[in-house]
Amino acid sequence: MVDSRVKHLLQEGDALFAKKRPYDSLCQEIADNFYPERAFFTSTRSLGQEFADHLTTGQPVLARRELGNAFTSMLRPRGKKWAHVVTDRPEREDHWAKLWLQDKRDVMFRAMYDRRSQFVRTTSGADHDFAAFGQPIMSIDLNESADGMIYQLYHLKDVAWRDDMYGMTAAVHRNWSAPAHELVRKFRDKVHAKVKACAEKEPFKEINVRHIIVPADEYDTGKKWKHPWVSIWVDVENQHVMEEVNRPDPFYLIPGWQKVSGSQYAYSPATIVAMPDARLIQQITLTLLEAGEMAVEPPLMAREEAVRGDMQIYRGGITWVDLDKDQRLEDAIAPMRRDNSGLPFGMEMADRQWKIIKEMFFLDKLNLPDTGNRTAYEISQLVQEYIRNALPLFEPMEVEYNGQLCERTFDIMLRAGAFGPVDDIPDSIRGANIEFRFESPLHDAIEMQKAQAFGEAQQVIASGAALDPSVRHIIKPRIAVRDVLGARVPQEWLASEEEVEALAQQDAQMQAMQETMAAVGGAAGVAEQVGKAEQAMAGAE
Repeated sequence: MVDSRVKHLLQEGDALFAKKRPYDSLCQEIADNFYPERAFFTSTRSLGQEFADHLTTGQPVLARRELGNAFTSMLRPRGKKWAHVVTDRPEREDHWAKLWLQDKRDVMFRAMYDRRSQFVRTTSGADHDFAAFGQPIMSIDLNESADGMIYQLYHLKDVAWRDDMYGMTAAVHRNWSAPAHELVRKFRDKVHAKVKACAEKEPFKEINVRHIIVPADEYDTGKKWKHPWVSIWVDVENQHVMEEVNRPDPFYLIPGWQKVSGSQYAYSPATIVAMPDARLIQQITLTLLEAGEMAVEPPLMAREEAVRGDMQIYRGGITWVDLDKDQRLEDAIAPMRRDNSGLPFGMEMADRQWKIIKEMFFLDKLNLPDTGNRTAYEISQLVQEYIRNALPLFEPMEVEYNGQLCERTFDIMLRAGAFGPVDDIPDSIRGANIEFRFESPLHDAIEMQKAQAFGEAQQVIASGAALDPSVRHIIKPRIAVRDVLGARVPQEWLASEEEVEALAQQDAQMQAMQETMAAVGGAAGVAEQVGKAEQAMAGAE
Protein backbone atom coordinates (compact mmCIF):
# COMPACT_ATOMS: atom_id res chain seq x y z
CA MET A 1 0.00 0.00 0.00
CA VAL A 2 1.13 3.54 -0.68
CA ASP A 3 1.70 5.93 2.18
CA SER A 4 -0.16 9.18 2.75
CA ARG A 5 2.33 11.26 0.75
CA VAL A 6 1.83 9.23 -2.44
CA LYS A 7 -1.95 9.07 -1.85
CA HIS A 8 -1.95 12.85 -1.69
CA LEU A 9 -0.02 13.02 -4.98
CA LEU A 10 -2.43 10.60 -6.66
CA GLN A 11 -5.38 12.69 -5.47
CA GLU A 12 -3.66 15.82 -6.78
CA GLY A 13 -3.15 14.13 -10.16
CA ASP A 14 -6.79 13.01 -10.29
CA ALA A 15 -7.89 16.58 -9.58
CA LEU A 16 -5.58 17.96 -12.28
CA PHE A 17 -6.90 15.50 -14.88
CA ALA A 18 -10.51 16.28 -13.91
CA LYS A 19 -9.89 20.03 -14.19
CA LYS A 20 -8.20 19.47 -17.56
CA ARG A 21 -11.24 17.85 -19.25
CA PRO A 22 -12.58 21.10 -20.78
CA TYR A 23 -9.12 21.75 -22.21
CA ASP A 24 -9.08 18.23 -23.67
CA SER A 25 -12.44 18.97 -25.31
CA LEU A 26 -10.95 22.09 -26.91
CA CYS A 27 -7.93 20.10 -28.12
CA GLN A 28 -10.29 17.47 -29.56
CA GLU A 29 -12.07 20.15 -31.59
CA ILE A 30 -8.74 21.59 -32.75
CA ALA A 31 -7.48 18.14 -33.72
CA ASP A 32 -10.69 17.30 -35.60
CA ASN A 33 -10.16 20.34 -37.82
CA PHE A 34 -6.37 20.64 -38.05
CA TYR A 35 -4.68 17.46 -36.79
CA PRO A 36 -6.98 14.43 -37.22
CA GLU A 37 -4.10 12.02 -36.53
CA ARG A 38 -4.09 13.27 -32.92
CA ALA A 39 -7.88 13.50 -32.51
CA PHE A 40 -8.36 11.07 -29.63
CA PHE A 41 -8.50 13.38 -26.62
CA THR A 42 -12.11 12.58 -25.74
CA SER A 43 -12.72 9.73 -28.16
CA THR A 44 -10.93 6.55 -29.14
CA ARG A 45 -10.01 5.27 -32.58
CA SER A 46 -9.78 1.71 -33.73
CA LEU A 47 -7.08 0.42 -36.04
CA GLY A 48 -8.05 0.88 -39.67
CA GLN A 49 -10.46 3.74 -38.97
CA GLU A 50 -10.05 6.76 -41.23
CA PHE A 51 -8.68 9.87 -39.58
CA ALA A 52 -10.25 12.55 -41.80
CA ASP A 53 -13.49 10.98 -43.03
CA HIS A 54 -15.46 13.85 -41.45
CA LEU A 55 -13.71 16.55 -43.51
CA THR A 56 -14.72 17.80 -46.95
CA THR A 57 -11.36 19.52 -47.61
CA GLY A 58 -7.90 19.02 -46.16
CA GLN A 59 -6.76 22.65 -46.51
CA PRO A 60 -6.80 23.47 -42.75
CA VAL A 61 -4.85 20.27 -42.10
CA LEU A 62 -2.42 21.27 -44.84
CA ALA A 63 -1.88 24.68 -43.22
CA ARG A 64 -0.99 23.04 -39.89
CA ARG A 65 1.28 20.58 -41.66
CA GLU A 66 3.13 23.36 -43.51
CA LEU A 67 3.68 25.31 -40.30
CA GLY A 68 4.88 22.25 -38.38
CA ASN A 69 7.25 21.30 -41.18
CA ALA A 70 8.49 24.89 -41.34
CA PHE A 71 9.46 24.74 -37.66
CA THR A 72 11.62 21.72 -38.41
CA SER A 73 13.21 22.96 -41.63
CA MET A 74 13.83 26.54 -40.51
CA LEU A 75 14.80 26.11 -36.85
CA ARG A 76 16.47 22.69 -36.90
CA PRO A 77 17.65 22.11 -40.50
CA ARG A 78 19.30 18.72 -40.92
CA GLY A 79 22.95 18.78 -41.94
CA LYS A 80 23.50 22.20 -40.39
CA LYS A 81 24.77 23.14 -36.94
CA TRP A 82 21.70 25.17 -36.04
CA ALA A 83 22.71 25.89 -32.43
CA HIS A 84 25.81 27.57 -31.02
CA VAL A 85 26.92 27.18 -27.42
CA VAL A 86 27.70 30.44 -25.63
CA THR A 87 27.82 31.56 -22.01
CA ASP A 88 26.22 34.33 -20.01
CA ARG A 89 29.65 35.98 -19.78
CA PRO A 90 30.52 36.72 -23.44
CA GLU A 91 33.16 39.24 -22.45
CA ARG A 92 35.18 36.39 -20.89
CA GLU A 93 34.97 34.05 -23.88
CA ASP A 94 38.45 33.97 -25.39
CA HIS A 95 39.40 32.03 -28.52
CA TRP A 96 40.18 28.82 -26.63
CA ALA A 97 36.91 28.97 -24.70
CA LYS A 98 35.01 29.33 -27.97
CA LEU A 99 36.86 26.36 -29.43
CA TRP A 100 35.92 24.26 -26.37
CA LEU A 101 32.27 25.32 -26.61
CA GLN A 102 32.14 24.56 -30.31
CA ASP A 103 33.71 21.13 -29.81
CA LYS A 104 31.19 20.20 -27.10
CA ARG A 105 28.38 21.47 -29.30
CA ASP A 106 29.51 19.02 -31.98
CA VAL A 107 29.60 16.17 -29.44
CA MET A 108 26.07 17.07 -28.33
CA PHE A 109 24.80 17.10 -31.92
CA ARG A 110 26.24 13.65 -32.58
CA ALA A 111 24.39 12.33 -29.53
CA MET A 112 21.14 14.05 -30.52
CA TYR A 113 21.17 12.79 -34.10
CA ASP A 114 22.16 9.26 -33.16
CA ARG A 115 19.47 6.97 -34.60
CA ARG A 116 18.83 5.34 -31.21
CA SER A 117 18.02 8.66 -29.55
CA GLN A 118 14.77 9.10 -31.58
CA PHE A 119 15.49 12.83 -31.61
CA VAL A 120 14.30 13.43 -35.18
CA ARG A 121 11.06 11.47 -34.79
CA THR A 122 10.28 13.06 -31.42
CA THR A 123 10.97 16.66 -32.39
CA SER A 124 9.16 16.29 -35.73
CA GLY A 125 6.01 15.17 -33.91
CA ALA A 126 6.52 17.82 -31.23
CA ASP A 127 6.70 20.54 -33.89
CA HIS A 128 3.22 19.63 -35.11
CA ASP A 129 1.86 19.50 -31.55
CA PHE A 130 3.37 22.95 -31.05
CA ALA A 131 1.71 24.24 -34.23
CA ALA A 132 -1.71 22.70 -33.44
CA PHE A 133 -2.02 22.88 -29.65
CA GLY A 134 0.71 25.34 -28.66
CA GLN A 135 2.70 22.83 -26.63
CA PRO A 136 4.22 19.35 -26.91
CA ILE A 137 5.08 16.98 -24.06
CA MET A 138 8.54 15.42 -24.33
CA SER A 139 10.98 13.63 -22.08
CA ILE A 140 14.77 13.91 -22.24
CA ASP A 141 17.06 11.46 -20.48
CA LEU A 142 19.94 9.04 -20.84
CA ASN A 143 18.95 5.72 -22.35
CA GLU A 144 18.81 2.59 -20.19
CA SER A 145 22.42 1.64 -20.90
CA ALA A 146 23.56 5.25 -20.19
CA ASP A 147 25.60 5.37 -23.41
CA GLY A 148 23.37 7.80 -25.28
CA MET A 149 20.35 10.09 -25.16
CA ILE A 150 16.69 9.14 -25.55
CA TYR A 151 13.86 11.52 -26.53
CA GLN A 152 10.17 10.61 -26.35
CA LEU A 153 6.91 12.37 -27.24
CA TYR A 154 3.63 11.89 -25.34
CA HIS A 155 -0.01 12.66 -26.09
CA LEU A 156 -1.40 15.71 -24.32
CA LYS A 157 -4.41 13.79 -23.00
CA ASP A 158 -2.14 11.54 -20.90
CA VAL A 159 -0.37 14.35 -19.06
CA ALA A 160 -1.51 16.95 -16.54
CA TRP A 161 0.63 19.42 -14.62
CA ARG A 162 0.55 22.50 -12.46
CA ASP A 163 2.65 25.66 -12.36
CA ASP A 164 4.14 27.39 -9.37
CA MET A 165 3.54 31.03 -8.47
CA TYR A 166 6.15 32.11 -11.02
CA GLY A 167 4.54 30.26 -13.92
CA MET A 168 7.15 27.48 -13.97
CA THR A 169 6.17 23.82 -14.18
CA ALA A 170 6.07 22.51 -10.61
CA ALA A 171 4.63 18.98 -10.83
CA VAL A 172 3.85 16.64 -13.72
CA HIS A 173 1.51 13.60 -13.72
CA ARG A 174 1.44 11.14 -16.63
CA ASN A 175 -0.89 8.18 -17.03
CA TRP A 176 0.50 5.09 -18.73
CA SER A 177 -1.29 1.84 -19.57
CA ALA A 178 1.69 -0.51 -19.52
CA PRO A 179 1.78 -4.23 -20.38
CA ALA A 180 2.59 -6.36 -17.33
CA HIS A 181 5.70 -7.84 -18.91
CA GLU A 182 7.02 -4.33 -19.70
CA LEU A 183 6.68 -3.31 -16.04
CA VAL A 184 8.57 -6.40 -14.92
CA ARG A 185 11.32 -5.69 -17.45
CA LYS A 186 11.63 -2.05 -16.36
CA PHE A 187 11.23 -2.35 -12.57
CA ARG A 188 12.13 -6.04 -12.03
CA ASP A 189 11.54 -7.10 -8.41
CA LYS A 190 10.04 -3.75 -7.46
CA VAL A 191 6.68 -4.51 -9.07
CA HIS A 192 3.71 -5.78 -7.07
CA ALA A 193 3.32 -9.55 -6.68
CA LYS A 194 0.07 -9.46 -8.67
CA VAL A 195 1.86 -7.84 -11.59
CA LYS A 196 4.56 -10.55 -11.46
CA ALA A 197 1.93 -13.25 -11.61
CA CYS A 198 0.10 -11.42 -14.39
CA ALA A 199 3.32 -11.13 -16.42
CA GLU A 200 3.60 -14.91 -16.39
CA LYS A 201 -0.03 -15.71 -17.21
CA GLU A 202 -1.19 -12.64 -19.15
CA PRO A 203 1.97 -10.78 -20.17
CA PHE A 204 0.13 -8.31 -22.44
CA LYS A 205 -2.52 -7.27 -19.95
CA GLU A 206 -2.29 -3.53 -19.38
CA ILE A 207 -1.75 -2.10 -15.89
CA ASN A 208 -2.63 1.50 -15.02
CA VAL A 209 0.54 3.31 -13.97
CA ARG A 210 1.21 6.93 -13.08
CA HIS A 211 4.55 8.68 -13.31
CA ILE A 212 4.83 11.71 -11.02
CA ILE A 213 7.55 14.37 -11.00
CA VAL A 214 7.50 16.74 -8.01
CA PRO A 215 9.97 19.15 -6.39
CA ALA A 216 12.02 17.42 -3.71
CA ASP A 217 11.10 20.02 -1.09
CA GLU A 218 7.41 19.09 -1.55
CA TYR A 219 8.05 15.37 -1.08
CA ASP A 220 8.94 15.08 2.58
CA THR A 221 10.28 11.61 3.38
CA GLY A 222 12.53 12.56 6.24
CA LYS A 223 15.62 12.15 4.06
CA LYS A 224 17.79 14.92 2.67
CA TRP A 225 17.51 14.99 -1.09
CA LYS A 226 20.62 15.75 -3.12
CA HIS A 227 18.83 16.92 -6.26
CA PRO A 228 15.80 19.25 -6.70
CA TRP A 229 13.34 16.74 -8.22
CA VAL A 230 11.82 13.38 -7.27
CA SER A 231 10.55 10.82 -9.79
CA ILE A 232 7.86 8.42 -8.50
CA TRP A 233 6.38 5.46 -10.42
CA VAL A 234 3.11 4.23 -8.92
CA ASP A 235 1.11 1.11 -9.78
CA VAL A 236 -2.33 2.74 -9.45
CA GLU A 237 -4.32 -0.49 -9.62
CA ASN A 238 -2.41 -2.12 -6.77
CA GLN A 239 -1.59 1.12 -4.90
CA HIS A 240 2.09 0.23 -4.98
CA VAL A 241 5.18 2.47 -5.37
CA MET A 242 7.55 0.79 -7.80
CA GLU A 243 10.33 3.38 -7.88
CA GLU A 244 11.29 6.55 -6.08
CA VAL A 245 14.37 8.31 -7.50
CA ASN A 246 15.97 11.70 -6.88
CA ARG A 247 16.69 13.57 -10.14
CA PRO A 248 18.68 16.70 -11.02
CA ASP A 249 16.18 17.60 -13.77
CA PRO A 250 12.38 17.33 -14.16
CA PHE A 251 12.57 14.66 -16.92
CA TYR A 252 9.67 16.21 -18.89
CA LEU A 253 9.97 19.21 -21.17
CA ILE A 254 6.78 21.23 -21.81
CA PRO A 255 7.49 24.29 -23.98
CA GLY A 256 4.55 26.62 -24.52
CA TRP A 257 3.76 29.03 -27.35
CA GLN A 258 1.30 31.40 -25.65
CA LYS A 259 -0.40 31.11 -22.27
CA VAL A 260 -3.53 32.65 -20.83
CA SER A 261 -2.99 34.24 -17.43
CA GLY A 262 -3.99 31.88 -14.65
CA SER A 263 -3.66 28.70 -16.72
CA GLN A 264 -0.74 26.30 -16.99
CA TYR A 265 -1.84 25.20 -20.46
CA ALA A 266 -0.63 26.99 -23.57
CA TYR A 267 -2.41 27.35 -26.89
CA SER A 268 -1.53 27.93 -30.53
CA PRO A 269 -2.48 31.42 -31.75
CA ALA A 270 -2.69 29.94 -35.25
CA THR A 271 -5.38 27.32 -34.65
CA ILE A 272 -7.33 29.34 -32.08
CA VAL A 273 -8.08 32.18 -34.51
CA ALA A 274 -8.42 29.89 -37.54
CA MET A 275 -11.13 27.66 -36.03
CA PRO A 276 -14.12 29.66 -37.42
CA ASP A 277 -12.49 29.87 -40.85
CA ALA A 278 -11.71 26.14 -40.82
CA ARG A 279 -15.37 25.35 -40.15
CA LEU A 280 -16.45 27.87 -42.79
CA ILE A 281 -14.20 26.46 -45.52
CA GLN A 282 -15.54 22.97 -44.78
CA GLN A 283 -19.10 24.25 -45.26
CA ILE A 284 -18.18 26.21 -48.39
CA THR A 285 -16.54 23.13 -49.89
CA LEU A 286 -19.57 20.98 -49.07
CA THR A 287 -21.90 23.52 -50.65
CA LEU A 288 -19.75 23.74 -53.78
CA LEU A 289 -19.69 19.95 -54.08
CA GLU A 290 -23.48 19.76 -53.83
CA ALA A 291 -23.92 22.64 -56.29
CA GLY A 292 -21.48 21.00 -58.70
CA GLU A 293 -23.35 17.72 -58.55
CA MET A 294 -26.62 19.55 -59.19
CA ALA A 295 -25.07 21.32 -62.19
CA VAL A 296 -23.71 18.10 -63.71
CA GLU A 297 -26.70 15.92 -62.88
CA PRO A 298 -29.69 18.23 -62.39
CA PRO A 299 -32.91 16.75 -60.95
CA LEU A 300 -35.59 15.79 -63.46
CA MET A 301 -39.19 16.92 -63.69
CA ALA A 302 -41.73 14.46 -65.03
CA ARG A 303 -45.47 14.22 -65.65
CA GLU A 304 -46.72 11.56 -63.30
CA GLU A 305 -49.27 10.16 -65.77
CA ALA A 306 -46.63 9.79 -68.51
CA VAL A 307 -43.90 7.87 -66.59
CA ARG A 308 -44.27 4.08 -66.45
CA GLY A 309 -42.58 2.88 -63.29
CA ASP A 310 -39.87 4.54 -61.23
CA MET A 311 -37.54 7.07 -62.83
CA GLN A 312 -34.02 5.68 -63.30
CA ILE A 313 -31.93 8.80 -62.54
CA TYR A 314 -28.49 7.24 -62.68
CA ARG A 315 -25.90 6.67 -65.38
CA GLY A 316 -27.24 4.28 -68.04
CA GLY A 317 -30.70 4.12 -66.46
CA ILE A 318 -33.79 3.74 -68.70
CA THR A 319 -37.10 5.35 -67.89
CA TRP A 320 -40.12 4.26 -69.91
CA VAL A 321 -42.71 6.87 -70.74
CA ASP A 322 -46.11 6.71 -72.41
CA LEU A 323 -46.36 9.50 -74.97
CA ASP A 324 -49.32 10.59 -77.00
CA LYS A 325 -49.02 10.51 -80.75
CA ASP A 326 -48.11 14.15 -81.17
CA GLN A 327 -46.31 14.58 -77.81
CA ARG A 328 -42.56 15.17 -77.41
CA LEU A 329 -40.31 13.54 -74.76
CA GLU A 330 -39.44 16.99 -73.35
CA ASP A 331 -43.11 17.43 -72.55
CA ALA A 332 -42.98 14.37 -70.26
CA ILE A 333 -39.46 14.52 -68.75
CA ALA A 334 -37.19 17.57 -68.62
CA PRO A 335 -34.22 18.59 -66.45
CA MET A 336 -34.98 21.20 -63.83
CA ARG A 337 -33.48 24.52 -64.87
CA ARG A 338 -31.15 25.93 -62.23
CA ASP A 339 -29.08 29.10 -62.03
CA ASN A 340 -25.40 28.02 -61.69
CA SER A 341 -23.92 31.50 -62.00
CA GLY A 342 -23.02 31.45 -58.29
CA LEU A 343 -20.44 28.65 -58.68
CA PRO A 344 -17.53 30.97 -59.63
CA PHE A 345 -18.37 33.22 -56.68
CA GLY A 346 -18.30 30.20 -54.39
CA MET A 347 -14.87 29.22 -55.72
CA GLU A 348 -13.63 32.75 -55.05
CA MET A 349 -14.93 32.53 -51.47
CA ALA A 350 -13.09 29.21 -50.96
CA ASP A 351 -9.85 30.69 -52.34
CA ARG A 352 -10.21 33.75 -50.10
CA GLN A 353 -10.76 31.59 -47.01
CA TRP A 354 -7.70 29.49 -47.85
CA LYS A 355 -5.62 32.67 -48.14
CA ILE A 356 -6.92 33.87 -44.77
CA ILE A 357 -6.07 30.54 -43.12
CA LYS A 358 -2.53 30.68 -44.52
CA GLU A 359 -2.12 34.16 -43.02
CA MET A 360 -3.40 32.92 -39.66
CA PHE A 361 -0.74 30.19 -39.73
CA PHE A 362 2.00 32.76 -40.49
CA LEU A 363 2.73 30.99 -43.78
CA ASP A 364 3.03 34.35 -45.55
CA LYS A 365 5.73 35.50 -43.11
CA LEU A 366 8.15 32.58 -43.21
CA ASN A 367 10.42 33.67 -46.07
CA LEU A 368 12.90 36.53 -46.06
CA PRO A 369 11.84 39.48 -48.26
CA ASP A 370 13.24 39.82 -51.77
CA THR A 371 16.06 42.37 -51.60
CA GLY A 372 17.04 42.32 -55.27
CA ASN A 373 17.58 45.66 -57.05
CA ARG A 374 16.87 47.71 -53.94
CA THR A 375 18.80 50.43 -52.16
CA ALA A 376 20.50 49.81 -48.82
CA TYR A 377 17.84 51.86 -47.06
CA GLU A 378 15.00 49.89 -48.68
CA ILE A 379 16.69 46.62 -47.73
CA SER A 380 17.07 47.73 -44.12
CA GLN A 381 13.39 48.68 -43.94
CA LEU A 382 12.29 45.35 -45.45
CA VAL A 383 14.48 43.43 -43.00
CA GLN A 384 13.11 45.39 -40.04
CA GLU A 385 9.55 44.68 -41.19
CA TYR A 386 10.36 40.98 -41.52
CA ILE A 387 11.80 40.91 -37.99
CA ARG A 388 8.66 42.56 -36.59
CA ASN A 389 6.39 40.07 -38.36
CA ALA A 390 8.47 36.94 -37.66
CA LEU A 391 9.32 37.66 -34.02
CA PRO A 392 6.04 36.28 -32.56
CA LEU A 393 6.65 33.07 -34.50
CA PHE A 394 10.34 32.38 -33.94
CA GLU A 395 11.01 33.83 -30.48
CA PRO A 396 8.85 31.35 -28.48
CA MET A 397 10.28 28.46 -30.48
CA GLU A 398 13.86 29.54 -29.86
CA VAL A 399 13.54 30.44 -26.19
CA GLU A 400 10.88 28.06 -24.88
CA TYR A 401 11.44 25.12 -27.20
CA ASN A 402 14.89 24.88 -28.80
CA GLY A 403 16.58 26.65 -25.89
CA GLN A 404 15.24 24.30 -23.22
CA LEU A 405 15.79 21.29 -25.46
CA CYS A 406 19.49 22.05 -25.98
CA GLU A 407 20.17 23.22 -22.43
CA ARG A 408 18.63 20.09 -20.92
CA THR A 409 20.59 17.85 -23.30
CA PHE A 410 23.85 19.70 -22.60
CA ASP A 411 23.39 19.50 -18.83
CA ILE A 412 22.59 15.77 -18.90
CA MET A 413 25.61 14.99 -21.06
CA LEU A 414 27.87 17.18 -18.93
CA ARG A 415 26.84 15.34 -15.75
CA ALA A 416 27.31 12.00 -17.53
CA GLY A 417 30.90 12.89 -18.42
CA ALA A 418 30.30 12.94 -22.17
CA PHE A 419 32.36 16.13 -22.51
CA GLY A 420 35.42 14.84 -20.73
CA PRO A 421 36.87 15.90 -17.36
CA VAL A 422 35.52 19.06 -15.79
CA ASP A 423 39.12 20.24 -15.38
CA ASP A 424 39.31 20.59 -19.17
CA ILE A 425 36.86 23.49 -19.10
CA PRO A 426 38.82 26.69 -19.87
CA ASP A 427 39.35 28.90 -16.84
CA SER A 428 37.84 31.90 -18.62
CA ILE A 429 34.34 30.35 -18.66
CA ARG A 430 34.48 28.05 -15.66
CA GLY A 431 31.43 28.69 -13.48
CA ALA A 432 29.53 30.49 -16.27
CA ASN A 433 26.03 29.45 -17.30
CA ILE A 434 25.67 27.75 -20.66
CA GLU A 435 23.29 29.34 -23.15
CA PHE A 436 22.44 28.71 -26.80
CA ARG A 437 22.15 30.95 -29.83
CA PHE A 438 20.24 29.58 -32.80
CA GLU A 439 20.40 30.01 -36.53
CA SER A 440 17.08 30.89 -38.13
CA PRO A 441 15.73 33.28 -40.76
CA LEU A 442 15.11 35.74 -37.93
CA HIS A 443 18.74 35.65 -36.78
CA ASP A 444 19.90 35.76 -40.39
CA ALA A 445 17.96 38.99 -40.77
CA ILE A 446 19.47 40.38 -37.57
CA GLU A 447 22.99 39.44 -38.71
CA MET A 448 22.23 41.04 -42.09
CA GLN A 449 21.43 44.26 -40.28
CA LYS A 450 24.66 44.01 -38.31
CA ALA A 451 26.75 43.57 -41.46
CA GLN A 452 24.93 46.44 -43.11
CA ALA A 453 25.57 48.67 -40.07
CA PHE A 454 29.27 47.81 -40.25
CA GLY A 455 29.41 48.79 -43.93
CA GLU A 456 27.63 52.09 -43.21
CA ALA A 457 30.02 52.76 -40.31
CA GLN A 458 33.01 52.30 -42.63
CA GLN A 459 31.62 54.89 -45.04
CA VAL A 460 30.97 57.37 -42.22
CA ILE A 461 34.46 56.83 -40.77
CA ALA A 462 36.06 57.32 -44.19
CA SER A 463 34.14 60.59 -44.71
CA GLY A 464 35.02 61.83 -41.23
CA ALA A 465 38.70 60.91 -41.58
CA ALA A 466 38.96 63.20 -44.59
CA LEU A 467 38.22 66.10 -42.22
CA ASP A 468 39.96 64.78 -39.11
CA PRO A 469 42.33 61.78 -39.35
CA SER A 470 41.77 60.91 -35.69
CA VAL A 471 38.20 59.83 -36.51
CA ARG A 472 39.51 56.51 -37.81
CA HIS A 473 40.35 55.53 -34.22
CA ILE A 474 36.71 55.72 -33.07
CA ILE A 475 35.75 52.22 -34.19
CA LYS A 476 37.55 49.08 -33.03
CA PRO A 477 38.04 47.08 -36.23
CA ARG A 478 39.00 43.76 -34.62
CA ILE A 479 35.97 43.69 -32.32
CA ALA A 480 33.63 44.89 -35.07
CA VAL A 481 34.80 42.28 -37.60
CA ARG A 482 34.60 39.41 -35.07
CA ASP A 483 31.10 40.52 -34.10
CA VAL A 484 29.94 40.72 -37.73
CA LEU A 485 31.40 37.29 -38.50
CA GLY A 486 29.81 35.95 -35.31
CA ALA A 487 28.64 32.37 -35.76
CA ARG A 488 28.72 32.54 -39.55
CA VAL A 489 32.12 30.87 -39.78
CA PRO A 490 33.59 27.98 -37.78
CA GLN A 491 35.78 28.98 -34.88
CA GLU A 492 38.71 27.07 -36.41
CA TRP A 493 38.80 29.57 -39.24
CA LEU A 494 39.44 32.47 -36.87
CA ALA A 495 42.78 33.31 -35.30
CA SER A 496 42.94 33.98 -31.58
CA GLU A 497 43.61 37.45 -30.22
CA GLU A 498 47.14 36.38 -29.29
CA GLU A 499 47.77 35.10 -32.83
CA VAL A 500 46.35 38.27 -34.36
CA GLU A 501 48.52 40.41 -32.08
CA ALA A 502 51.64 38.40 -32.94
CA LEU A 503 50.93 38.70 -36.67
CA ALA A 504 50.25 42.42 -36.28
CA GLN A 505 53.62 42.85 -34.57
CA GLN A 506 55.31 40.91 -37.38
CA ASP A 507 53.65 43.20 -39.91
CA ALA A 508 54.82 46.26 -37.96
CA GLN A 509 58.37 44.92 -37.78
CA MET A 510 58.35 44.10 -41.49
CA GLN A 511 57.09 47.58 -42.33
CA ALA A 512 59.76 49.15 -40.10
CA MET A 513 62.47 47.10 -41.81
CA GLN A 514 61.18 48.14 -45.21
CA GLU A 515 61.18 51.80 -44.17
CA THR A 516 64.75 51.46 -42.80
CA MET A 517 65.96 49.77 -45.97
CA ALA A 518 64.27 52.45 -48.02
CA ALA A 519 65.95 55.12 -45.91
CA VAL A 520 69.35 53.41 -46.19
CA GLY A 521 68.87 52.99 -49.90
CA GLY A 522 67.95 56.65 -50.20
CA ALA A 523 71.05 57.73 -48.25
CA ALA A 524 73.27 55.53 -50.43
CA GLY A 525 71.76 57.12 -53.50
CA VAL A 526 72.47 60.61 -52.16
CA ALA A 527 76.09 59.63 -51.34
CA GLU A 528 76.50 58.22 -54.80
CA GLN A 529 75.20 61.43 -56.36
CA VAL A 530 77.54 63.54 -54.17
CA GLY A 531 80.49 61.39 -55.17
CA LYS A 532 79.71 61.78 -58.84
CA ALA A 533 79.39 65.54 -58.44
CA GLU A 534 82.80 65.78 -56.75
CA GLN A 535 84.38 63.74 -59.53
CA ALA A 536 82.83 66.01 -62.14
CA MET A 537 84.13 69.15 -60.38
CA ALA A 538 87.63 67.65 -60.12
CA GLY A 539 87.63 66.84 -63.82
CA ALA A 540 86.55 70.34 -64.67
CA GLU A 541 89.39 71.80 -62.66
